[in-house]
Amino acid sequence: MKKMLIALALGAFMPAASALANDATPSAEGAAVYFITPQDGDTVKGPVTVRFGLKGMGVAPAGTDKPNTGHHHLIIDTDLPPLDENIPMDENHIHFGGGQTETTVTLAPGTHTLQLLLGDMNHIPHNPVVSSKKITITVTE
Repeated sequence: MKKMLIALALGAFMPAASALANDATPSAEGAAVYFITPQDGDTVKGPVTVRFGLKGMGVAPAGTDKPNTGHHHLIIDTDLPPLDENIPMDENHIHFGGGQTETTVTLAPGTHTLQLLLGDMNHIPHNPVVSSKKITITVTE
């Protein structure tokens, strides 16, 4: 009986089965990732300091198997990658597998887009996906 009550109690906190159709790590209800700085529309001098915010989940290094945690990925000048695969690692997809919440990036003068995507212990987006709004910034010399 005790095991049944625990299972029922845990079920109240688990996402619906349809939300886990692709076997992705579940995200916490209401989780959100966002930019502390810069903000959408900002004009900034390079190099650009980018600070990441996270609400409703915790930050943990890649490889850490702890519920409701993940680590940041900064997407620069491109769209989100496929959301059921490992997040690429290249000049447009910067990984912060150490659990970092801030970075400084060198961007050429001009207009750039930035977006945050939270990845699980294996660099795969959670389900539901925890991503920020794509912002646009202008970098000056």
